[in-house]
Amino acid sequence: MGKVALAAKITHVPSMYLSELDGPRKGTRQDAIDGHHEIARRCREAGVDTIVVFDTHWLVNANYHLNCAPHFKGIYTSNELPHFISNMPYETPGNPRLGKILAQACNDFGVETLAHDATSLGPEYGTLVPMRYMNADQHFKAISVSALCTSHYLNDSVRLGWAMRRAVEEHYEGTVAFLASGSLSHRFAQNGLAPEFAFKVWSPFLEDLDHRIVQMWQQGEWQRFCELLPEYATKGHGEGFMHDTAMLLGVLGWSAYQGKAEVITPYFGASGTGQINAVFPITPQDGATIPRAMASAAQGYQAFSRL
Repeated sequence: MGKVALAAKITHVPSMYLSELDGPRKGTRQDAIDGHHEIARRCREAGVDTIVVFDTHWLVNANYHLNCAPHFKGIYTSNELPHFISNMPYETPGNPRLGKILAQACNDFGVETLAHDATSLGPEYGTLVPMRYMNADQHFKAISVSALCTSHYLNDSVRLGWAMRRAVEEHYEGTVAFLASGSLSHRFAQNGLAPEFAFKVWSPFLEDLDHRIVQMWQQGEWQRFCELLPEYATKGHGEGFMHDTAMLLGVLGWSAYQGKAEVITPYFGASGTGQINAVFPITPQDGATIPRAMASAAQGYQAFSRL
């Protein structure tokens, strides 16, 4: 029935918004913005009608949640970085029908998930920033998924991603893109040092670790990456404990995935964190093989989990 046409790991650094504005940071994140434009172009070319964003700025303490209101519109100021994103207007259509389909599939797969279509809850900037550059004309519908999960196992996030892919392919008449909106390493510069680290990664260790991870993606070392992910999420200061990445790998097929990442915006440092825009080709997956691969990882993931 439906189709998953594109999957990507994307940046949402708030300095992209500063890059639009007059001042010393104007134009400094154009490469990241251009990467978003390219991903949007590919989505249009593939006939995508809805973009589902795994948002590492939506913090939840229980269950998984989807914001699938019919329409999003407002003025947003970041509570974390109000000097970076202040009074930013946003508007995008939502997709309640798909949101409910996704949530039901996750629940059927044993991952407790709630879809919120009648809500006053607005999206966080992990969704709003990419929609600003990918969807300025409101061509796409958008759904935001909570991916800053404080009390969740990574393997459940993998299963959520896989269930969502199955839901699209089996129960939705349309074409969907999935975006993991979050950084690689996410160790912010210490207070007082932010200007010095505006375009740097916090430590050589984290930068080298991130580069090795990207190399794995480009070379298709998915078995190895999936084994490393829980420890990378903690020791590598992964944003949102890397739940967005786990969800994306679930969509792709976890350790059975055979594609290779294409880097759209090369790795860069921002306020100490490591950032990238990368697209992952969608490959066919065997519906029986993937759950087995996920189950084999569950015990180790729970042992590593600090969440």
